[in-house]
Amino acid sequence: MVHKILIVEDDQPILDLMDMMIRKLGYEPLLITNGFQALELIKQEPPALILLDIMMVPLNGWEFLDKLRQEYGRHEIPVILFTASPQVDERMAEMKDPYLSVLTKPVSFAELKAGIAHYLG
Repeated sequence: MVHKILIVEDDQPILDLMDMMIRKLGYEPLLITNGFQALELIKQEPPALILLDIMMVPLNGWEFLDKLRQEYGRHEIPVILFTASPQVDERMAEMKDPYLSVLTKPVSFAELKAGIAHYLG
């Protein structure tokens, strides 16, 4: 069975690049450009892992994560945040979530592969 990885990113060129890299790693990407749509998809078909952009509208990555964990009770789905924002480290330290990690944009193929392998083997 091929693991499905949900990519939530509102920048189309980055989404296309992530799609290509995920396919090359042998996973099935699910591409969503909006956090609300991603939450709806997760209710129907929970992915093995989520790659989540922080800077999105109308629902940013932190808001998405709060809804995913609190409202949807999805604490077991690993989430890899990918962002260029330097404030992520502070917020990550506060959260202490073993199912949460960060990759800094631009994400290299090797970094992505290692990040996913951390959760999916």
